[in-house]
Amino acid sequence: MTGSSLPAVFRRFSSARERRSAWEQLWRDCYAYALPMRGHGLAQAAFAGTNHAERLFDGTAPDAVEQLAASLLAELTPPWSRWFGLRPGHDVDPSDKDELAEILDAAAARVQGHFDRSNFAVEIHQCFLDLVTTGTATLLFEEAPVGCPTAFRFSAIPAAEIFIDGDVNGQIERHYRVTTATLSEIRRRFAGCVELIGISADAGTSSDLELELLEAVSARGHYFDYQAILPVQGDAVRTPLILAEGVFEQSPFLTFRWMKGTGELYGRSPVMTALPDIKTANKVVELVLKNASIAATGIWLAEDDGVLNPANIRLVPGSIIPKAAGSAGLTPLQAPGRFDVSELVLSDLRSRIRHTLMADRLAQVSDRRMTATEVLERSAEMTRLLGAIYGRLQAELLTPLMARSLAILRRRGEVPPVALDGTIVDVHYRSPLARVQAREEIRNTLLWLETVGKLGGDAAQFVDLAATASWLAETLGVPRELLVRPEQE
Repeated sequence: MTGSSLPAVFRRFSSARERRSAWEQLWRDCYAYALPMRGHGLAQAAFAGTNHAERLFDGTAPDAVEQLAASLLAELTPPWSRWFGLRPGHDVDPSDKDELAEILDAAAARVQGHFDRSNFAVEIHQCFLDLVTTGTATLLFEEAPVGCPTAFRFSAIPAAEIFIDGDVNGQIERHYRVTTATLSEIRRRFAGCVELIGISADAGTSSDLELELLEAVSARGHYFDYQAILPVQGDAVRTPLILAEGVFEQSPFLTFRWMKGTGELYGRSPVMTALPDIKTANKVVELVLKNASIAATGIWLAEDDGVLNPANIRLVPGSIIPKAAGSAGLTPLQAPGRFDVSELVLSDLRSRIRHTLMADRLAQVSDRRMTATEVLERSAEMTRLLGAIYGRLQAELLTPLMARSLAILRRRGEVPPVALDGTIVDVHYRSPLARVQAREEIRNTLLWLETVGKLGGDAAQFVDLAATASWLAETLGVPRELLVRPEQE
């Protein structure tokens, strides 16, 4: 990419900004009512002129969002746990699989070590919060500087900073991130480029000047072009300036969605589905609190008798309120009706919110008397609920995440030059949710083995016990060190 492509970059960025504008008001409402602390410039506009927390009266949705995000973290990428593995692909010769499997196990252990030492668990949890709230989340996967304990550095990109663009089918092809940075920060990150802006390094407080920075990543075949650009900004930047450009083997921006409509780039979230109930529950709680305030303090009537001054009345214990002889003095105003129906409405609304956000179906087991069958059925229910989202996250998050991590470590020489193409090297996911699906396959296999054993006669000759044991070990994620190699027999 060269400077001549800047008009095309700005034109596509303008198109991406326009496409996102249709979603921004909906995102503001979702953040304001479900995750106000994560809005970063979006939630504040939902309650104009007030603090976003002052107009939030019901905490059902924020609590359910946090529970669902924590469930996704525990079921897909549990911290300090081996939730993935590498194994030979289907094109590898059977005689070479054992040798390649040992190499891949060592590479997977090294990748896992970098994940454990990085800030991945912290940032991916923030992304899951965005995913549940707005349906779209973006994780920035950068290479850490040499000398750091890990080669990976992650950042959960706020929705206010990221813009995406793609084809008519909703396939994401371009990412744009707009941030502000001081001149000194830009100098540190892009050494040797900032002097072209025309601001001297000795210009007093000019180093604290905040400038807008545009980062663009575009797909080009099997590679991704990168540009860091300073757009025109008054006297500081009179012409667009390219600070850096390069090519990535894998995109550093990983955008994943909860649910996607036909032709849509941005995803839809469960909070969007429950938003009418969330708004209604918030309003009902607000009215309940107002009614409670009236019930506690009351509304009072006073005769204008020339003696009683309502401005000087304080309704506190032990107070003496003067009144004229024969006047009614201060009398309470009776409320026109009771508000008991609000409890029924609010209970129903909260139940629907928790059901939509899966808080009542993915919660921890609280009944100690659950049988083994009930536990299995609960696992099957979890697989059914998260099956669709797990498939989408596997395609848009987990697989690109592994490909990017291998690309970084391969460039550093820490892992062999293998590519995650599915033919030579494939990913074997070992997360709790993936193991639930694997256990279903294992139950079917064990049922088949049990049935074959009951048949008797020559039926047992159709069972390869060594291959069966090897398949069970691989499906269950048994460490390869526990398996007996053929040469050890």
